[in-house]
Amino acid sequence: MQPRISVLLPCRDAADVVRDAATSLSAQSFEDFEVVAVDDGSVDDTWGLLLAWAARDRRVRPLRRPRLGLIPALTAAQAYARGDLVARMDADDVAAPDRLELQDGLLRERPDVSACGTHVRYFPPELVRNGALRYQRWLNSLASPESVAREIFVECPLAHPSLLARRAALLAVGGYRDVGWPEDYDLVLRLWAAGRRLAVVPRVLLEWREAPARTSRVHSRYSPAAFRRCKVHFLARTLAVGRKGVVVWGAGPVGKAFARELMGQGVKLSAFVDLDPRKIGQDVYGVRVVPPADIGRFRGALAVAAVGTPGGRTEVRASLDAAGWREMTDYCAVA
Repeated sequence: MQPRISVLLPCRDAADVVRDAATSLSAQSFEDFEVVAVDDGSVDDTWGLLLAWAARDRRVRPLRRPRLGLIPALTAAQAYARGDLVARMDADDVAAPDRLELQDGLLRERPDVSACGTHVRYFPPELVRNGALRYQRWLNSLASPESVAREIFVECPLAHPSLLARRAALLAVGGYRDVGWPEDYDLVLRLWAAGRRLAVVPRVLLEWREAPARTSRVHSRYSPAAFRRCKVHFLARTLAVGRKGVVVWGAGPVGKAFARELMGQGVKLSAFVDLDPRKIGQDVYGVRVVPPADIGRFRGALAVAAVGTPGGRTEVRASLDAAGWREMTDYCAVA
């Protein structure tokens, strides 16, 4: 019988942690699901543990493949999945007992929503660094489709291991792909760019394991430069289309790096905006740095808030709102 939800669970050398993930999934209050557990060429006892789990729980469907990497493993799992909804989880994470129930409930109540995530908590606390805590706070501040859309270019607004999506929506945008930047952010941005509505269950329903050797820490696909390439790629094909160039608000390191990526991808740079009087009037990358009061000169351009200082995003939004610029039409935050 076809299950409602297919959980895609890629595993590689996860013998030390997969028991926790397995226990949390088998204990879900929502029961109409399967787990497609893909062993991506493990050299430890991961495969044996998956087989033992499948013997205990008929909903588990193990799949063994050569070591090809995360994206091929996800693609294989998606092809093997039977559910109308597709959930993600990593082999070292832990789901709250009501995770699938609450996410399924959201998609049942909101047929206009194509995918949703949840709030998360990193663990164990002794390994969680400041950057992860900042991302956790930001991620857990999102509570509505509107807030997800507004923050779409700041960072990935849906924690990938917490994702639940309509399978038809994933297939419509091409599923997972490897293009040199984060596969989760790429998928979320393709869903958004296709006009799909994204949401969040505003409860901590996933314990997200932190580890120094986590793929997102060590693989170049998740570097700051890769994230910038991803953001600019989608900006150039969505909000920047038909605009008179891009104004970068912030002439510091964050703004300059974003401007270089814009130019590298063929997007016209119109100006920088900055508060620092030492920068105002300078030419950077062939355009002028102007004060906020001059933003009106660039009507018709897309403004991007690329300020890395705490509170900077809020201040830029307030200034542009006061000037009559519309967020996600005339401007967006990218940092």
